[in-house]
Amino acid sequence: MNIIETRDIARRYIMGTEIVDALKSITINIKKGEYVAFMGPSGSGKSTLMNIIGCLDTPTSGTYILNNQDVSGMGENELAEVRNKEIGFVFQTFNLLPRQSSLDNVALPLIYAGLNKADRTEKAMLALKNVGLENRAGHQPNELSGGQRQRVAIARALVNDPSILLADEPTGNLDTKTSYEIMDLFDQIHSKGNTVIMVTHEEDIAEYAHRIVRLRDGLIESDQINKNIRKANVLMQSA
Repeated sequence: MNIIETRDIARRYIMGTEIVDALKSITINIKKGEYVAFMGPSGSGKSTLMNIIGCLDTPTSGTYILNNQDVSGMGENELAEVRNKEIGFVFQTFNLLPRQSSLDNVALPLIYAGLNKADRTEKAMLALKNVGLENRAGHQPNELSGGQRQRVAIARALVNDPSILLADEPTGNLDTKTSYEIMDLFDQIHSKGNTVIMVTHEEDIAEYAHRIVRLRDGLIESDQINKNIRKANVLMQSA
């Protein structure tokens, strides 16, 4: 079953007198439970495509079906509702609230979902446990390492049980060893049946995905199954 279907989506930006065709015509299907990497040089359209798939932006033309729902023409409020329900985001810069504890950061999406405090705390603690950080629940971001901050961000992305985990350059601010630990965690998340889509410009990181889609100049250059899936083979450290 396809969780994502795009048909001839294009995205045009008008910047003063200049017209930028960030995406020209993208048709792609992603099945439930797939692990896909979007790759491409700067300006290839990979971030624009992720923003549309993540319901942060809408296509100028074409159709986008997310989980059997046409989201192409939705307004801001409808898109926000779909985002909160369907999509968990992980960003390169973590995007954690600096004065909130790990637990409060992870529980944040549950406030929007309308859960009471007891249920929020229970779900957020379980999400932290799933990324090996339950012993850091009371720590603020500045008391955590970069890898721990990214794990808190991953726990927050997963706390609502979204249909899709979207990761934008998830290892961009991490050293090599920590990057591989985070990719090992993505492996575990994918093995539980989650759909994982990431944007990366790093070949060694893309090789963890089971399918690699390469973009260039707003078009799909290639879309191939990865026959040499890389495994992290590192033990998760919670310290």
